Parts: sequence; structure tokens; C-alpha cells
Amino acid sequence: MKFLDQAKVYVRSGDGGAGCVSFRREKYVEFGGPDGGDGGRGGDVWVEAVEGLNTLIDYRYQQHFKAGKGMHGMGKNRTGRKGADVVLKVPVGTQVLDEDKQTVLADLTEPGQRVLLLKGGNGGFGNARFKSSTNQAPRHANPGQPGEERWIWLRLKLMADAGLVGLPNAGKSTLLSAVSAAKPKVADYPFTTLHPTLGVVSMGAGESFVLADIPGLIEGAHEGRGLGDRFLGHVERAGVLLHLIDITHEDPVAAWRTVRNELENYADGRLAEKPELVALSKIDLIDEETRALVAEDFRERTGIDPMLLSAATGEGVKRAMGRLHETIARQRERAEEDTRYERRLAALARLREAPEEE
Repeated sequence: MKFLDQAKVYVRSGDGGAGCVSFRREKYVEFGGPDGGDGGRGGDVWVEAVEGLNTLIDYRYQQHFKAGKGMHGMGKNRTGRKGADVVLKVPVGTQVLDEDKQTVLADLTEPGQRVLLLKGGNGGFGNARFKSSTNQAPRHANPGQPGEERWIWLRLKLMADAGLVGLPNAGKSTLLSAVSAAKPKVADYPFTTLHPTLGVVSMGAGESFVLADIPGLIEGAHEGRGLGDRFLGHVERAGVLLHLIDITHEDPVAAWRTVRNELENYADGRLAEKPELVALSKIDLIDEETRALVAEDFRERTGIDPMLLSAATGEGVKRAMGRLHETIARQRERAEEDTRYERRLAALARLREAPEEE
């Protein structure tokens, strides 16, 4: 299935049905009075996050979605049926943006989460609603209210525990294929990966985490060069970043700084604030003495002690995944503590706002 992470969609809620002008007509009932029913409400437009989807490809082939119109009211005080709703089913992690692509209307991060985008128009009143002591036989009814319409953008941001970042051809896809069942395209040239990929890394004893691989970043990625801003969005939700650097690069420190600069300039620097593990990859291509020299130079110039690994031979991979798993576990604990703290603050705020008993 082709991966698509954003789509522009037109949505419209249903018009309300018109009210009915009708009068009761029965044998031996000379003046039955008005009995026109109300029109039904128009259908609503919802967006729902569902499991089992990982792309927005369905919205490439259908961009227009319209909810059903409400049925008109009928005699005998019968109200028209409500119009059929439209539900846009999207992958977990999808954001709904306004047409300007900046205003976030909804952020669906949990399976089953539903958000009302557009409300259907109300049905019009039938003539029975207008009966009064001075107007016993009203001959008018209201039309239904029109529905709402707008263009929206759907943007998918992958839900992953950790994200792989680095320059093109740093070995990210090879590592993902080595530690998970994911099968990204692997080749010895830059920009082999053209779209993000998710893989589940099993740590044994029922423990696992989700690792996201994004295409290689280039200078200016945060400004959209090479679609870098879209790719960075897929690791925006990750708790930890694993930064891979090709140990055979002419200057691994410069490669590290290039990617760090893109992280610091994307989304107000929120990505740069995430915990980062650094690993020098492809160590099977050089001898042990050269590895040690490159690692020592990197340590002295950055203050970071890099891990050494080779996805091709498996050397150092298990240790790297272990450290990554430990960091993810700490991030999860912090997130849970922050959630509990926010709940306590909310509870205290509610207590303060509650009226005091006399």
C-alpha cells in the first residue's frame, strides 16, 4: 500500500429538512387545525481515529464528503428523518488542520477518538409550531437551515516511541530491518527511503517499543527542502531520538551538527529538547583502531559518548537497542508523573472553584 501522510479534503454537513404546511383532515372534523411536522436535522461530519490504518491513501481518490440532507416534515405532526452522518476514518496520530494548514482543529492520538467537525443544519418548523390564539390556521413553515462547509487538511504524524534521524545513507533503514520485522527498501545510495516506516522492536519478556525510520535529512529540511519538514513531523511524537551517523563520513561531527541544526529549527526547537542517543554506524567498514580514533574525536569535540554499531553484522545493535529501551521507559515514567501532576492540579482547581457551604 502506498504511503500518504497528508491530503486535502472538502467536507459539508447536511441541510436541514423544511417544515411542512399541513392541516388535519378527518371525517366529521370540520376544523382540524395545523398538523405540519418539523424537518429533520442535516447529517453531521465526524472524524474518527481507527486502528489498522497507517496511511491516508484513501483520501487521494476521494476528496469530497457530504453528509445527508434532513427529510422534510410531513402531515400528522411527523418529523422528518435526520440526514446520514459522514465519518472520516483516519489513522491514529492524524491531525485535522484548517485550510491555512496552520490552525489545528483536532489531534487524534487515541483509537476510537471522535471529533465533530461540522454540525448539520437544523430542520425547519412545521406550521403546527406557529399556531396561536390569534392565528388558528397558520399557512407558513420554516425552511431548513443550510449545512456548513469547509476545506480541511489531514496530516498524519506517526505514533512511535523512538525515531531514527540522520543524514541520507546513514544506515537507518538497514538498522530498522535488522531489529524488527519491517522491510524498508535498503540500498547503498542516498535517499533510498522515500517515506517513513514503522517497526516493532521486541526486547523479550513481553517488552517492545515502536521505532520510526524517516527519510534522510538535508540542510534546510526544517524549511521544507527535500520534504524535510513533513518527515520531521513523523518523529515529533516520539519520546526519544536515535541519531545515526555514518562513521565513514568525512566529518562525523559536522554530520551530527547538520541534523541537530534542523532539529533545533523545527517546531520551535521541541525536537531538539527530546532525549537523543548518538550512534556511529557502519563500523564493519573500518578497522577497530580507526573506529576508536573516530569515536574519541567525536567525544572530545561534542562531549557525547557515541555508541558503535553495525546493522549489517549485528555488532553493537543489541546494546544500542537496550539503551534505547531504557531511555524510552524513563520517558514513559516521566510522562505518567506529569499526567498525574496535571490531574492533581485540575482537581485542586475544581475544589477552589466549588461554592463554599454556608
